[in-house]
Amino acid sequence: MKKLITTIQNIWKIKELRERIGWTFLMLFVFRLCSFVVLPGVNPDALSRAGQNGSSQDILGIINMFTGGAFENASLMALGIMPYITASIIVQLLGFAMPYFQRLQQKEGESGRKKLNQITRMLTVAITLVQGGGYLTYVNSMNAVDASMPPGLFWISSTIILSAGTMFAMWLGEKITDKGLGNGASLLIMIGIISRAPQAFVSEISTQASQNAWFKLIFEFALLFAVIMAIILIIQGVRRVPIQFAKHMVQRGNTSIPAAGARDYIPIKVNSAGVMPIIFAQALMFVPATIAQFSSSSGQPGAATGILGQLTNPYSISSSVFVFLLVVGFTYIYTALIVNPTQYAEYLKRQNAFIPGIKPGKPTADFIDAITTRITLPGSIFLGLIAIMPAFAQMFTDNQAFAAFFGGTSILIGVGVILDTLQQVESHLLMRRYDGLVKSGKIQGRTRLQGIGSGM
Repeated sequence: MKKLITTIQNIWKIKELRERIGWTFLMLFVFRLCSFVVLPGVNPDALSRAGQNGSSQDILGIINMFTGGAFENASLMALGIMPYITASIIVQLLGFAMPYFQRLQQKEGESGRKKLNQITRMLTVAITLVQGGGYLTYVNSMNAVDASMPPGLFWISSTIILSAGTMFAMWLGEKITDKGLGNGASLLIMIGIISRAPQAFVSEISTQASQNAWFKLIFEFALLFAVIMAIILIIQGVRRVPIQFAKHMVQRGNTSIPAAGARDYIPIKVNSAGVMPIIFAQALMFVPATIAQFSSSSGQPGAATGILGQLTNPYSISSSVFVFLLVVGFTYIYTALIVNPTQYAEYLKRQNAFIPGIKPGKPTADFIDAITTRITLPGSIFLGLIAIMPAFAQMFTDNQAFAAFFGGTSILIGVGVILDTLQQVESHLLMRRYDGLVKSGKIQGRTRLQGIGSGM
């Protein structure tokens, strides 16, 4: 406890860190405040009653969890930041298929990134218009629109407001990334998830207490704790690739003698992609829900039939298998984007370092690529299993909201984002020669070679 108080005092002493934390909380507060601003002419109580009647069983329940209830509140943040995430997925996938996007991503530096950001923003607007139309169809089907409001005015004004809300959420996320702590888009999703957690946990506790099922309740929370520990283990786990710097000459008297080169290692993370594969996969799962809203006569995804109906139910076998495959695939894709073995090899060559037993240049790049491919497989499979765990958890509890937190996207995003944010806080502390957030002064899994990945 004393160490915790000391760490908090050290954080408060650093002006830059204090300002970043304050800015982050301010942006999150604004985002949550906008989640309660209702669209003109909409009765959110009608949507809330519809949610209680079964929308939690389909993809709409997941959307509502991601937006922290903004979807159910019919607020201007009803779509949240997910259209921006979807646009980012499409742009990154185009980087594999089209030479123009490959050139922007890899060769044109800062100007290329600016162009990609512009394309992503324009694509976000287009996706928001499509998803906004599906959402308004759903709202209208729930008889939640004021009958006295002209239909044309409602559709035009609400579409503009929803698009503005998504763009504002995107702007908030970018400002958090630039001036705050952590990844802004991930933090906005996490704050929406956390806002629903107290209600789900209290409901589960009261339900089990009313049935005197104390052993079941303790078992559920013990298993949940074990899942969180396993997630931390896989997120922080690294494969240490030993490297050695070339020998150098040391002058002793009139004689120069060779000195042994320093030893270090490259920490290649088991899960280099972090939480992004989960976010990407979940964003793509919103596409079937949007299609189902347009194709269903009632405007509800849950009313869709066939494979489309299965995909809109996050607890179905088809949906679970599809999400699992998406997570595994996106883990490899995102790892390939952020881990470049050729850059590692070039960096080692510039630093006059080498991997023992491996020749510099292309053999080094091939060796690192092989290791990354092998360790990414178990990491991607683990992420996929955690992503579909709520489908199994809901078999043992009637509380769907609690089952959604029992693994799945919510826990992965929450744990991953919190760890990433804490790593940034620790970096600020260590740079100013304060103790880190843990006893060893280093969160396990942080990159020791600061030049790799940032200085290349």
